[in-house]
Amino acid sequence: MLDDLVFYASFDREVKGDFGGGALSPGTRFNHETEKGQFVFESGYDPRVFRIAAGEGIHGGALEAADILPRNGRIYFPAKGNLPYAKGGWGGSVSFWMKTDPNTMLKTRFCDPIQITQKGATNGGLWVDFPDTSPRDFRLGAFQSEGNGRSQISESDPDAPLVVVKEVGFKTADWHHIVFTWRNFDTGRDDAEAALYIDGARAGSIGNRAITMDWDIEKTGIYVAVGYIGLLDELAVFRRPLTTDEIAQLGKQPGLLAERKTR
Repeated sequence: MLDDLVFYASFDREVKGDFGGGALSPGTRFNHETEKGQFVFESGYDPRVFRIAAGEGIHGGALEAADILPRNGRIYFPAKGNLPYAKGGWGGSVSFWMKTDPNTMLKTRFCDPIQITQKGATNGGLWVDFPDTSPRDFRLGAFQSEGNGRSQISESDPDAPLVVVKEVGFKTADWHHIVFTWRNFDTGRDDAEAALYIDGARAGSIGNRAITMDWDIEKTGIYVAVGYIGLLDELAVFRRPLTTDEIAQLGKQPGLLAERKTR
């Protein structure tokens, strides 16, 4: 499993990645002030909103998202080198821990603890989120990009590529281990799969469909704590779907990846 690690952020001392094949420092994306659908990218992040909560993580420190940014702002790590994307077929896993109460702490209609995309959540987007339900649900989404004969599908479509965990009920006192895995993306065949795990248990899956992201990896980001308020820790990306035993091991040993820290 450690040999298949692509990106890792311990959030022990810095809002920064510890291990990866691409840039490890985060940037920030905002909606353009006047041009709808356009974005503005800036280096760095706002330390008043994103900071390290020393010693408060599931292992060591944790990323604390204390508020939301204006203009739909969100921080991201560049996907190039930090994500195992490959046209013609690829898979992977994302593992992280989070601690929040989605029913009392969140300020936005939608909150994506992790969102990987170039253009948008439902246009080539792979993510987990708390939607605008009351009480809040928790979901995994894997939406292919539109274009080249592919149409964009709505989240409200009965056939939308979603795993929905109703009324998830997370509380501020509790850490939860989240893993989502995927395989056979961008093959052009109806063989793509994605699965969501919460605290080691398989919560649901998406399968037997074509999911083509068709990303420009230079413009794609691993977006973190989008509209999220709370703690997030031990973020890791792997180059293949993890097995249930490996997911269980990460849940039992939250500090397992710490040896991959570069400092």
